Amino acid sequence: MLTFWISLHGYIIFMFLTTASKGSTCEAPSSPECFRRNASETVYTCEWSTSTTNSNVTFDLYFNKKKFGSIKATSWPIPDELLIKNRPVNISVEAHVDNLSCMSPWRTVELGNIVKYDAPHSISMSWSKNDLVLMWSAAETSPSLAEVWFRRHEHPSESWEKRLINTTLLTARKKISTSWCPKKGLTPGNQVTIGNLTKHSIYQVQIRHRSNLVKSPLWSKWSPVVIVPAELEYKPQVNVTTKLLKGSREVTLTWKPMPHTAAEVTYRLEYTLSSLRCSCPRAAWRRHPITTNNYKMFVPYSAVKISVTARNAAGCSPPAIVQVPAVPIVNLKMCDKTSKHTKKMCKQWYEFQEPDSENVTSASERKLEPNMEPLRRTHLQAYFGYMYYEHMCDGGRPRTVKTCLFYKKEGAPQREPPDFSALSETHNSTTLSWKVIPSVDRRGFLTHYRLCSVEISSADQPTECRNISASLTKYHLENLTPGAKYSISLAGVTQVGEGPKATVTVNTWQEKHVNVWWSFGLLFVFFFITTTCTIILKRIRNKVFPPVPTPVIPDFSSSQLEGQMQEEKEEVHDLMLQLHPEGKSAPDNAEETTVSQHEWSHKEVENDSDDSRTSGGSSDESPGSTDDAPINSGGEEITDLEQLDNEIAILIYRNGLVFDVKTDSP
Repeated sequence: MLTFWISLHGYIIFMFLTTASKGSTCEAPSSPECFRRNASETVYTCEWSTSTTNSNVTFDLYFNKKKFGSIKATSWPIPDELLIKNRPVNISVEAHVDNLSCMSPWRTVELGNIVKYDAPHSISMSWSKNDLVLMWSAAETSPSLAEVWFRRHEHPSESWEKRLINTTLLTARKKISTSWCPKKGLTPGNQVTIGNLTKHSIYQVQIRHRSNLVKSPLWSKWSPVVIVPAELEYKPQVNVTTKLLKGSREVTLTWKPMPHTAAEVTYRLEYTLSSLRCSCPRAAWRRHPITTNNYKMFVPYSAVKISVTARNAAGCSPPAIVQVPAVPIVNLKMCDKTSKHTKKMCKQWYEFQEPDSENVTSASERKLEPNMEPLRRTHLQAYFGYMYYEHMCDGGRPRTVKTCLFYKKEGAPQREPPDFSALSETHNSTTLSWKVIPSVDRRGFLTHYRLCSVEISSADQPTECRNISASLTKYHLENLTPGAKYSISLAGVTQVGEGPKATVTVNTWQEKHVNVWWSFGLLFVFFFITTTCTIILKRIRNKVFPPVPTPVIPDFSSSQLEGQMQEEKEEVHDLMLQLHPEGKSAPDNAEETTVSQHEWSHKEVENDSDDSRTSGGSSDESPGSTDDAPINSGGEEITDLEQLDNEIAILIYRNGLVFDVKTDSP
């Protein structure tokens, strides 16, 4: 046990001595580098490096035999008047740790030929097609040599691609980008262009540079790795929705996000009127850096122009301009007076564009469209109309409280209403038409038109004048004398006075009396024509559709029937319409056949026998009839009838009745 403790004590002492021995060792620093930051600098900076971590280490810097001692940092500035600059000198640095000392190797240098720039900083970038332009602050007013390393950010395992490029010096202050994406230029500045890249990709870039003015320049340290995003080629696609409020409008802007290759994108919103402070001066744009793709704002009734621009480290996109037009105003009136300016009140004057009077044919087409840019009151011109707005700041939102037509100074119109003409003359009226007086010739708020008419065919007639609305471009003038000649004038009137007159001459028609006899004559002709047409149409209808005759059956009593059976006999004419098969017709002189009234009545009463068989004039047997006596027509035998067809149709006409009697062949 004692032996164990003795051994442990010895090990601890050994380890302590070993540690103390190692901590007291002195590691020599690197050879120093002494340089100026640029060729015109008067102070040299000497730098060296060491691996020791001891905080008690100090350094002595030697220039030949000249010593700058007790330095606790690894760099030291020395004014040039204390050094030998234009001939070679030996430099070294000595480190002191506790009681130990160690010295770096000696280096022979000529200090006047050594310049080392600071690492590039404030690096900006932009794309020009597929060329990447890099810019940073220059150390001096002369070009330098730059070494650029780059690789695609999406492929970090790729090796760095290296390029040595002489920089271009930017000697004058200028804007690197366009006016809608302002960036302050660099004075002076270095610029390099790396070609044949893909502007739709993200790159990693780092840069170092050195002077071209001295014989022994030193490379600067590397800049931090800079991420170069893709170019923003397209402007944001902005959608606008507007909600009308009382005296204000809620405008919501939304747009699609930019591609992911654009890296970190912010949006800048600019508009001509601030919704927070209700600031109204012209060109008082408000910038709002936005990280989302939507924004809500409140604007008054006046016209507002909004610009949305996407920005990243490589530049800006084209601006998306959104124009929110002014709210249409019905029955715009003349401004009586304007309110006094206060901190909570905003005043705006807009120059409006009126449609060309040559193309305006009705009052509904005359619309005042204010421009998008407001004007200062000092810029207003006399005899010219402006849209005037007054806004109040209500809870951080602008609210329009007054809108009217403003004239800095008014005058009478200097031109007559154009295209004044008369249309559709009648015997006692006419329609007058004209176009709107152009705003440049109106010179004031048009209150009404002055319309005057006088009959020039009679010297004693007075001039009649009337005022008509300034919104009209047509007027129907009535109560004129038939067959008279009139001179009609029209002039625009403002609060200052009446302008030039436009005149037109109108001839009314002679009044014509209508002859009453002509009216009766025309009425008679009308009835005659209608009656004739009716008769003709009826005759045509009877020809096309003939009427069917109505049968007439005489009413005989039984006593009359018996007397007539004995006294009267009706003659029956037989017509044989059926032609002989050989083409011969029946004889024309067919013998009359007498049929007794009694036999006819018997057939009607019984109604159970067939039609009369008229072959040879014989009839069927019936009670009270005579014996069958064959009657031959023209002395011909019955055998002659057998040569006829099987069936001959004989039509018998009897007192208006038609019977179809068929004779069967024996």
